[in-house]
Amino acid sequence: MNSLSFQTLSLFYVILIICVYFCKKRLDTLENRIYICLMFMNVLNLIIDMISVYLGIHMPTLGITTFFTKAYLFCLILWVFIFTYYIFVISSKRNREHIIIRQNEHLAYFRKMLILLLIAFFVIGIFIFILPLYVWSDGRSMYTYGPSATISYFITFLCLIFWCICVCLNIHQVKTKKYLPVFSFIVFAGTSALIQALFPQILLVTSAASFITVLTFFTIENPDIKFIEQLNIAREQADRANKAKTEFLSNMSHEIRTPLNAIVGFSESLKDEKISEDAKDRVNDIVVASSTLLEIVNGVLDISKIEAGKLEIVNTEYHFKKVYDELVSLTRTRIGEKPIEFRLHYDNSIPSTLYGDYARMKQIILNLLTNAAKYTKKGYIAFSVNSVKQGSVCRLIVSVEDSGIGIKESNIHKLFSKFERFDLEKNITIEGTGLGLAITKRLVELMKGKIVVQSIYGKGSKFIVAIDQKVVDTKVVKEDTPLKENINIEGKRILIVDDNKMNLKVASLVLKKYNVQIDTAISGQECLDKIMQGEKYDLILLDDMMPQMSGSETFVKLKEIPSFSIPTIALTANAISGMKEKYLEAGFDDYLAKPIDKIELHRVLQRFLVKK
Repeated sequence: MNSLSFQTLSLFYVILIICVYFCKKRLDTLENRIYICLMFMNVLNLIIDMISVYLGIHMPTLGITTFFTKAYLFCLILWVFIFTYYIFVISSKRNREHIIIRQNEHLAYFRKMLILLLIAFFVIGIFIFILPLYVWSDGRSMYTYGPSATISYFITFLCLIFWCICVCLNIHQVKTKKYLPVFSFIVFAGTSALIQALFPQILLVTSAASFITVLTFFTIENPDIKFIEQLNIAREQADRANKAKTEFLSNMSHEIRTPLNAIVGFSESLKDEKISEDAKDRVNDIVVASSTLLEIVNGVLDISKIEAGKLEIVNTEYHFKKVYDELVSLTRTRIGEKPIEFRLHYDNSIPSTLYGDYARMKQIILNLLTNAAKYTKKGYIAFSVNSVKQGSVCRLIVSVEDSGIGIKESNIHKLFSKFERFDLEKNITIEGTGLGLAITKRLVELMKGKIVVQSIYGKGSKFIVAIDQKVVDTKVVKEDTPLKENINIEGKRILIVDDNKMNLKVASLVLKKYNVQIDTAISGQECLDKIMQGEKYDLILLDDMMPQMSGSETFVKLKEIPSFSIPTIALTANAISGMKEKYLEAGFDDYLAKPIDKIELHRVLQRFLVKK
């Protein structure tokens, strides 16, 4: 076997691998780009090596032989540097974060490393061509020696050390098969060095590089492009489905809340009429049933927003004592006439002003209190709030304990699952979907808090929630104006814009007791016409979801009128989480959800129509 045997076989096999590689589609990744360079550099290496060996055997003393031999060493070092760059890339965490690289798009992090390697390579290349190189030949085989060859082997050894460092630093983060070529190169380099030390005429270096190139082919992850395309199509379909679901939820919210608005509005107005006590009881039952239905709608919308990853935590400054008082008032209403002792404890060391999402905090606690009121027929409900303050952070520790039905130990792990309800035979008359605690746990996690539950079946349950809130300097916070029970806004003019005549009638009935002048419009265009004709109003309640021109579009056109300065309230049944923030960002002065809450309406009227 002569000196060209290994190179010839290696060239044949590498070309075969190149054909296989390019016959299949592949991902446009940085790893693939480097491997393409590695393959073609290996082919060039083999060709130049074969030329230099042929010239070395037949014309060892010619200058062209020395030139081609040095060119071979130059190309060999280039292959080693390309392989070094490949090891660096697959070992880098940034490569795993940016797998796909589009055409002509470069990552600066890897580009810097590439520039350093190229500079080092050209410096070394100059030394390879400057330093002397000697060729030995016996007419059948040849080998080279001298400073030029020595520096090439030394640089390869340094690169080998760099590869080992990359392996040691990332061995647990990268699949082991990725480093198989490195381990193989170490074995082949050692074996080749030993063989060539004993038999210098057997040239194995380029063949070893070829073997590593071929082995690397089997470590590159190239999933089926057709499969990737199918995944992309599936992802696009999922995105469209998710968008359609969001639109459906928005429409469902509007469609359910619109009739609910009429039911609640008319029922509330009947409570103020002179009717019999039995009739008032029935009206109260209608209001309670409507509130229950509204809770179910809100629960479905909230869990859908959470699962879609679109529920955001909106932090603002707020007074926790005010939230606490509202929760106490709401819970007393839920308890109603039940023989339940409502025990309260409030830690007065809690800072008066905190920074966080008070709406979500209120929702979490209210869900726990509502559950306690639902599942406790007699005994007690204990609601306590304590705090632990560390620097600028106040950890609120909320406890809700009851003497209700309790939870079996086997069911506690399923307590926060969606639509889970236990002991249906016993609790069949208790309303609810089983979403409250699932939403509560998700919200607690979103707020970086913790929730734990303790329960004894038949004796009661205890829920503890711990959530951190930032402490705000109370000196720079304006106190909220307290709501007055009676406000005098008689004679004020209010324009109600809604395409649903039933909603207009409900809003008019709710506002009747304030003795205000009410004007109505059934479209955005009619609203614009009234303002353009010089009609003067003190407040506008503007429904958003209207045909032809939505409330938001109407509001944009209103703001284009130079003299327009009327406070405008978004009045909408589209009350999914985050809508209030959306309307406020759009420039609306405030927001009212349907069904119209009397307290919220009172707050808005006091804020914009009562002189301060």
